Amino acid sequence: MVEPLGTLSELRAELDDGGATSRGLVERALERAGEVGERLGVFRHLRGEAALAEADAADARRAAGETRGPLDGIPVVVKDNFSQQGEPTGCASKILEGYVSPYDAGAVEGLGRAGAIIVGRTNMDEFAMGSSNENSAYGPVRNPWDGERVPGGSSGGSAVAVAAGIVPVAFGSDTGGSIRQPASHCGVVGMKPTYGRVSRYGLVAFASSLDAHSAADAAVALAAVAGHDPRDSTSLPEPVPDYAAGLDGDVSGLTIGLPREYFVEEGVDPDVLARVREGVEVLQAAGAKVREVTLPHTEYAIAAYYLIATAEASSNLARFDGVRYGHRAEGATQLRELYERSRSEGFGAEVKRRILLGTYVLSSGYYDAYYKKALQVRTLLRRDFEAAFRECDVLATPTTPAPAFKLGENTRDPLRMYMADVYTVAAPIAGIPGISVPCGFAHGLPVGLQLLGPPLGEGTLLRAADAYQRETQHHEARPPEGGA
Repeated sequence: MVEPLGTLSELRAELDDGGATSRGLVERALERAGEVGERLGVFRHLRGEAALAEADAADARRAAGETRGPLDGIPVVVKDNFSQQGEPTGCASKILEGYVSPYDAGAVEGLGRAGAIIVGRTNMDEFAMGSSNENSAYGPVRNPWDGERVPGGSSGGSAVAVAAGIVPVAFGSDTGGSIRQPASHCGVVGMKPTYGRVSRYGLVAFASSLDAHSAADAAVALAAVAGHDPRDSTSLPEPVPDYAAGLDGDVSGLTIGLPREYFVEEGVDPDVLARVREGVEVLQAAGAKVREVTLPHTEYAIAAYYLIATAEASSNLARFDGVRYGHRAEGATQLRELYERSRSEGFGAEVKRRILLGTYVLSSGYYDAYYKKALQVRTLLRRDFEAAFRECDVLATPTTPAPAFKLGENTRDPLRMYMADVYTVAAPIAGIPGISVPCGFAHGLPVGLQLLGPPLGEGTLLRAADAYQRETQHHEARPPEGGA
């Protein structure tokens, strides 16, 4: 069995002192992907020879003293909804089977500039629609702590790739919690930046984000992909700070708000709530102040999110029609028949469910009653957060209401599945950043502490998360090799 790869900082140190080569690290990542990744259902595609060739180029740069930055020569993975030139981009869906992207996503370009080596593409919920990573057309991803449980979704493959020691950093997308929730279930750090901080160009449908072993690793990785991209109309023009330079372990003077609506005991595992409260106490002991705040419209967040998200899914997925690219049904003689059969054969059950819901809420007679009302609730939620951040610097909440559930446990109950996102959906609705940090275990499974910040508050979130990790050892825990 190939040993798990260490953290980003550990691998950088090995490269800098000559104790490792980029080719050696990439070979280890690929071997571990074959040994562990296959058993856990982590990957849709491994790059093999192409990644090794890029590793050799990174070693040559290092020998010449021309390294590109802190990610140069480091193996990473991306979720299967990032476009990468010359590589299959499938979104874990049959409808895009065989499609090869002709261009790079903005985030992939950023990784290339930083010298990172993309070794593979991770499995996901089809078109990033799901909370358990059971909706992939190619089978589920399994939790490395217990192979009979889900890793969380939709970026479960990315979270497992880090938790299982295949790579130190993985990139995914987070629309309603799809990075933070898997990070919590798998015991790693998951960062969702402010909407517009990372380019969405070339990312199918949703917003970019990342997994890492530590907040310090996340700070380095985020800096590599953040920044303005004129090809993305939502991309923010603000300069990117040196996030890593702000990680001094000092949280004295920081005020942490505890939203009372997120600490209601009904609907949350009491052991999860206990671990989160203990996590807040760690930050308080390190010098942070704690106060209670209120987000009064929280109870409407999950309903508003699923109305907005399904409406956007209905619109976004209209382009997959069997005409331009991807799966095309055979034998169709009429255009309408081609559309119906191609989409029926190509999309999975959850994607179809969301298309139907989204089409319904956008239809004549229901637009004002549902979609418009959800947009109004979004404004109220944004105002709630604005008011809270006038009283505190960050908010602390659970990331998920319970540890990872068993495979198949919620698949027949979509509403119960959607409630797994109850603590994560409000942040993307409001456009604010969030991070999930491992804060211990409940029933032998990882638990996440979620920290939320104001727009462009990534630096403060990373500083608080890093300070917490300096005070604890939770991020050093690794799943058992036999757990899957």
